[in-house]
Amino acid sequence: VTRHIILIRHGQYDETHPEDERRILTELGREQAQYTGKRLAEMIQGFTTNDDDDNNSKFTPCNVKVLHVSNMTRAKETASIIAEQLDPSSFVSAEPDPLLNEGRPAHTIPPSNRRVSASSIQKYDEHHPRIEEAFQSYFYRHTPDEEQESKADNTSSTVTTNETSSDGGSSTTIIQDTDNNNNTDDQKNNKKDTNKHEFTIIVCHANVIRYFVCRALQIPPEAWLRFCNFNCSLTYLTIRPGSGTVSLRSFGDTGHLPYNKTTFSKHCGFNW
Repeated sequence: VTRHIILIRHGQYDETHPEDERRILTELGREQAQYTGKRLAEMIQGFTTNDDDDNNSKFTPCNVKVLHVSNMTRAKETASIIAEQLDPSSFVSAEPDPLLNEGRPAHTIPPSNRRVSASSIQKYDEHHPRIEEAFQSYFYRHTPDEEQESKADNTSSTVTTNETSSDGGSSTTIIQDTDNNNNTDDQKNNKKDTNKHEFTIIVCHANVIRYFVCRALQIPPEAWLRFCNFNCSLTYLTIRPGSGTVSLRSFGDTGHLPYNKTTFSKHCGFNW
């Protein structure tokens, strides 16, 4: 099973307050989350018609299994709005994970300023172990045993949840439902293809996403600050089974957002 991981940065939020519970989404941030939810809903539903165009049958549904979110207010709000656009029976909403909270994931080379303050160094050293643990928890390949279990019945619907073990690793639990004998041949073929792929959605933060991409692609983590991902942008990676080959299919994609809804924190549009 190929793992598809979609990392979503939260929507624009009120940055005027130091307390996390008061750093809520702006009205624009809520709109951004709604657009993002609609985009994911299209992916989950797929695109099929009753005409004879063979190309339409190729846009099969994306098998989204679980929605993860950090434990910070702006991310939880974003995930909640996204989930409102989706069929609740199609995926599992996991409990908020503090490991995904925003932070300074690694030192930066070159530094953003000529001189790095002692407080910045302290934050890097404090936050790095947690964010690295999050990476280890969510980025892994399917094992051969899991591959066999997934192939056992391609006509069954499955729900996958990720659990973090005590040593920081992760495991995959697959719960199978009963078969639907009323499926048409086309539906069964689509489901067979869908079961070869599993999508995980993670709503979190810019720095965390930047760091995850560096680690997944084996780029020096110190380069994380050179990446820029807009509010409610989609960063999309795949992990192939067996070889564990990682591919970055998109970074900071905002194609689902109108230009007048596109922001990077307080910055609007692209002219900044």
